[in-house]
Amino acid sequence: MVLFAENESGITPEIPWEQLAETVAEGVLQEENCPFEAEVNVLLVSKEEIQRMNREFRGIDRVTDVLSFPSNEYPVPGDFSDVPDGDPDYFDPENGALLLGDIVICYERAMEQAEEYGHSLKREFSFLIAHSMLHLLGFDHMESDDAALMERKQEQILESLDIRR
Repeated sequence: MVLFAENESGITPEIPWEQLAETVAEGVLQEENCPFEAEVNVLLVSKEEIQRMNREFRGIDRVTDVLSFPSNEYPVPGDFSDVPDGDPDYFDPENGALLLGDIVICYERAMEQAEEYGHSLKREFSFLIAHSMLHLLGFDHMESDDAALMERKQEQILESLDIRR
């Protein structure tokens, strides 16, 4: 796992967020049987910045907790069989890792949600990473069946990592 992490939130996280992001991302890749070394970028931002990004990229002018920007599309979510090995559109030419994309998290919103939902910040942050990683692998929650599948996968991944509510 190659993880590039940057904190532009203006907040010093109280959890080991980079290590946690890597652990959860690896858990998702293991659960989905990804046969490749993978690369992900994780960026922590302020409420103002995530609202700007949400407005710019999704046309929704409000704060959100996480945004996912996949590098590639997968016709079947989590299916890597059609990934062209070595293709520079899919793989970083410098390290050979499969380019998954970018995860942008509003750390302040994650702190608020942890309190609202009555669980730890570690659990909330981990959930956001798992959720976003699944988006990077082609999963979505637009239809109720897809949402239920994502929910099950997120819970399985967090349970397997012993990250509970």
